[in-house]
Amino acid sequence: MGLTSNKVLMLAVVFAVALFAGTVWLWPRLARQSWRAVGGRVGLLLATQVAVFVSVGLAANQAFGFYATWADLFGQENGEGVVVDHIADGAGDPVRVVSTSRVAGVSSGVPQVAGQIQKVDILGRTTRIAAPAFVYLPPEYFQDHKRKFPVSVVLTGYPGTAQALVDKLHYPSTAQQLAKGGKMQPMILVMLRPAVAPPRDTECVDVPGGPKTETFFAKDLRDAVKARYRVDATPASWGIIGDSTGGYCALKIAMHHPRSYGAAVGLSPYYKAPIDATTGDLFHGDKNLRNRANLFWVLKHQSAPETSLLVTSSKIGEHNYKDTLRFIKNVQDTNVTRISSIILPSGGHNFNTWRREIPAALQWLSSRLVSH
Repeated sequence: MGLTSNKVLMLAVVFAVALFAGTVWLWPRLARQSWRAVGGRVGLLLATQVAVFVSVGLAANQAFGFYATWADLFGQENGEGVVVDHIADGAGDPVRVVSTSRVAGVSSGVPQVAGQIQKVDILGRTTRIAAPAFVYLPPEYFQDHKRKFPVSVVLTGYPGTAQALVDKLHYPSTAQQLAKGGKMQPMILVMLRPAVAPPRDTECVDVPGGPKTETFFAKDLRDAVKARYRVDATPASWGIIGDSTGGYCALKIAMHHPRSYGAAVGLSPYYKAPIDATTGDLFHGDKNLRNRANLFWVLKHQSAPETSLLVTSSKIGEHNYKDTLRFIKNVQDTNVTRISSIILPSGGHNFNTWRREIPAALQWLSSRLVSH
């Protein structure tokens, strides 16, 4: 049974309840002062607490999509070798469709009516990076075979899972409802995690001697999507949006590569790449690379990019609030880069907050992108 399986969660909950009931039932029998009775009480309390902790952890993981599998949880997931071998063979389409499914909440299975979600493997030709992803195609994609559509790349936080963008943050169903109501134009969504070399968090940096993550998102991903789907190549037709780490990546990639993305949204982003146990050494002493990963430094020392940015935060509950206000002011000072914001009165760094922001963010992104 998988880590995110409802059966695993229910089994853990039942086990915790059984231990709690057993503790209550057996407590009078263990009321003596002997070492066996004391050891029994300690054992029952410890086992119950562990069972409750596991149940809460499994429920939180299902809600927030931190880890997709047991291997992911224990840091055993590693797809890098397969990436190099597969691309070295030079075989096939850079986007390989693994399976298809319907959009949640839509009863029809006809793509012309319901659209379609494709589970795909995306292969980077130049970076030799492969990444699993989900691609949402709106109903209009199947109705008019000559029309080209705008694209939005959607990124999770770290560790995150691409599946959470579909099941927890509801990007496809939200986009479809907004388009159906005339509040945004139909667009293709390419949904994936920014951690393309798990379990490492590369912060969308071209790591010296390591994964060229920034190049993958700025070039390879675009090339792969253009080769498979009816999309326009111009930056004005491409947007990128993400939450937390994905939000930082979205802003950075759009600012570094305005000829790739015409607009970017950072939901609860930060503005400087951290260095910790999950990232390892990202810069290997390269001062310029370290500076480029600091968006405040980019705004101060480099030419302002011709792009549009949207950032979000909360007055209460988000640690990035002051930095976000500072970022907005610094972008305004450029008089070139365009900046918008969503500031909630309160909201934590979690899925519930982002679900409140995503409809408005998608409408904003749609208004900045051009379709043909």
